[in-house]
Amino acid sequence: MPKSLVIVESPAKVKTLSRFLGPNYRVEASFGHIRDLPESADEVPAEIRDKSWGNLGVDTDGDFKPYYVIPASKRRHVTTLRAAMKDASEVLLATDPDREGESISQHLKEVLKPKVPVRRVTFHEITREAVEAAVAGAHDLDENLVRAQESRRILDRLYGYTLSPVLWKKVRTGLSAGRVQSVAVRLIVEREEARRAFRSSTYWDIEARLSAENREFGAVLSRVGDQRVATGRDFDSTTGALATRSVRHLDERTARQLAQVLEQHLPWKVTAVDERPGTERPAPPFTTSTLTQEASRKLGFSTSRTMRIAQRLKDGVELSDGTIEGIITYHRTDSTTLSDKALRESGLAIREMFGDEYYQGPRRYQTQVRNAQEAHEAIRPTEFTLTPQRLAGGLNADELRLYDLIWKRTMASQMPDARVLKTTVEFTASGPAGETCVLTASGKAIEFAGYRRAYVEGSDDPDSELEAQDTILPAFKPGDLVAAPGQAAAGVDRPKAVLARVDPKKHETTPPARFTEASLIKKLEEEGIGRPSTYEPTIETILRRGYVFRQGKALVPSFTAFAVTRLLRDHFADFVDIGFTAEMEKDLDEISNGERSWLDFIREFFRGDGKQRRGLEAMARDGEQRIDYPVVAIGVDPESGQEIRVRIGKFGPFLQVGDGGAGNTASLPDDLPPADLTVEKAMSLVRAKAAGPRDLGIDPATDQHVYLATGRFGPYVQLGETPEKPAKPAKGTKAEKPKRASLPRGVTEAEIDMALALRLLSLPRRLGNHPEDGQDIVASAGRFGPYVKHGDEFRSLDPDDDVYTVSLERALALFAAPKQTRRRQSATRTVLRELGVREDTGVAVTLLEGRYGPYVSDGTTNASLAKGADPANIGMREAIDLLEARAAAGPKKKGTRRAATGGRKRKQPVGVS
Repeated sequence: MPKSLVIVESPAKVKTLSRFLGPNYRVEASFGHIRDLPESADEVPAEIRDKSWGNLGVDTDGDFKPYYVIPASKRRHVTTLRAAMKDASEVLLATDPDREGESISQHLKEVLKPKVPVRRVTFHEITREAVEAAVAGAHDLDENLVRAQESRRILDRLYGYTLSPVLWKKVRTGLSAGRVQSVAVRLIVEREEARRAFRSSTYWDIEARLSAENREFGAVLSRVGDQRVATGRDFDSTTGALATRSVRHLDERTARQLAQVLEQHLPWKVTAVDERPGTERPAPPFTTSTLTQEASRKLGFSTSRTMRIAQRLKDGVELSDGTIEGIITYHRTDSTTLSDKALRESGLAIREMFGDEYYQGPRRYQTQVRNAQEAHEAIRPTEFTLTPQRLAGGLNADELRLYDLIWKRTMASQMPDARVLKTTVEFTASGPAGETCVLTASGKAIEFAGYRRAYVEGSDDPDSELEAQDTILPAFKPGDLVAAPGQAAAGVDRPKAVLARVDPKKHETTPPARFTEASLIKKLEEEGIGRPSTYEPTIETILRRGYVFRQGKALVPSFTAFAVTRLLRDHFADFVDIGFTAEMEKDLDEISNGERSWLDFIREFFRGDGKQRRGLEAMARDGEQRIDYPVVAIGVDPESGQEIRVRIGKFGPFLQVGDGGAGNTASLPDDLPPADLTVEKAMSLVRAKAAGPRDLGIDPATDQHVYLATGRFGPYVQLGETPEKPAKPAKGTKAEKPKRASLPRGVTEAEIDMALALRLLSLPRRLGNHPEDGQDIVASAGRFGPYVKHGDEFRSLDPDDDVYTVSLERALALFAAPKQTRRRQSATRTVLRELGVREDTGVAVTLLEGRYGPYVSDGTTNASLAKGADPANIGMREAIDLLEARAAAGPKKKGTRRAATGGRKRKQPVGVS
């Protein structure tokens, strides 16, 4: 009997939807996109291979027709779908409910060419009710959404493939430009430039610690005479000078004198008490942007980790009754809207859990994002009765923590405001020369918790979080006194509070904070750049390309990012301009609404408007001739008066003083933040390079000198001289290299002495002979940590073992232990956990620790865990998702690809939208 064929994107949805829809439906997965523009020369269709624009896959000579291809990794999925379609009575395209999902559905329709009716179904949550309603409301594809997504793809291809070659020629090969990616990098670079320009200022203030009513609290000096005491906001961040002249700038001497006088001039008097009621409103339900921001702040999750977990929660998890359902709505959304059903259900849940006083009717939020897709909902639980406590046994730790965040945030968004009482108390004391000193204490008491019973939003600013904590002050009234402990004991004037101490405190102004993933996404959203689906790939791309590296949570730009940003900003200003990029997003939104012609938009972007604005094509062509190689100016060497610059070379950034040459260049460490490279630091690196290796002494065992040197990969110690390269080495011979050892992580060059250098150079250590075959057993350290070796056998040392002291007996015990399976005889593979047998295939799945980290395997396919993922949180469901995604990607490609023209290697400048 013919069945309705339902096609979804993710294989994780297949089982759940099959159960919801019943035996009259067959559900298959497309595994994402089934076709795209050609990514390599091998994929360029023969019909356009000889065209000047062939490698673009877009006809830039004509009307920008895109030429799509089915990648090799997708062909088997297309074959499966075609086979499934043979017995279908209709095709229901159930890809994700966004523009990209609409585009995937269009590609499926065009590639499969069904001869039966084709309809589109969209659902924002994977529950029986939502799926059945979506099927009942099946409709035609939205051509405007399809066209908007296709325009976005063409735009990104033109941007990336046109600008990236300029970067290869003028900066370094292997770089890429992208419409959103390059603007994100610019934001990060400009924040670092602000940090470089920042000049720190020092100021002092005074904090008194007081006690009353069995609690201690603080009061800060706020005025001296009629002048406010200066704080950090009163200083110019670029000069360090005091910007507000009407304030009193305290230095150390003045602050200490004031503190001493204040301690001596007691009692103080309460001269003002101000109590003001206030309200605090709950935050709206989560969008993609706010979810990733809050998960970063509260849970420490990266953007990719958050989105990966949210995908699992949306696609379906196993509930306590054994059923599998999605427990959150669609996780790529910029809307804060909640459906009427969600509003009703959340209200019932709030009354039941917290009481009637905590629900005063539904709250509706106005989405602030430009052109948000209001047809979508915010990210919310599909059922409000599914509390985090009920799901604790069915979710792994990461899933539960993220679901807990979503559930609480949604519940809180429908609860009443919190009511607070803010109190300010002023204490007046006599200062030097009879000047009046005023100290201020602030407090806040929560009178009605309201939404705070369920949830309190986090903050990027730790100081703000501290300020948000309740500080309940004693009940002061004007005329109350503060006395010294002795005075209080003697009952002098019956003081209300006792002074514990007065502390002068030093402060330094701080530079603008670097972007974190959370604050970068917030900035992109505020500026109208990118959309929910682009935040995660944008951040992953700029990290992978080396434009940015992490320092804790902070995103730090590399010098390569500086060079690229300056080139694009100086010569392609519009294309990395925040306003222009946001305007392009608006144009794409207008195309999706049927308000603008996609062809006019693409034509104007690439060829210009024929009036004032030039197009990308002409600017890139002219730019190759007039653009100089970008450099980053550091300053001037005070001794020689020569300029110090950072240049980008074949092997990365390096310092150059003047015109360079011997003694005037030095490599830069990969992890050095640009804002931290001062003139002094730069010249110390150059001088160290010019001075050559430092002689630490002579090794008594070999009578050779031991040197401390710095190379491309950092500092190291070396035993003996580096031999000179022969002008013409004999064929088949290699110059013998001296023994070297890198400095361990956390050890600086200043800490290296002869003893430590010889200890580092002692590896590999010969421990003795194996009693069975007489072969040597050695201990050493490698890329994956310390180990012992016997012949071709390796054993990793345990954390308690010391590679410098491990004994022969300990090594023999390690070799006597059961042999672990090894991969390519070079690194061990440890079975972490047997996950069980897959129901659909009957194959066992295992979680292992391998050469490159943890991964899962079914014996045929191996899939690595995401960077930072905790193996303890991986169950069968997560393993299947990883294995199916890896299988869908197809085999890893090896070797090089040749361009369609000239047989040259073609680098891939894929820009991220």
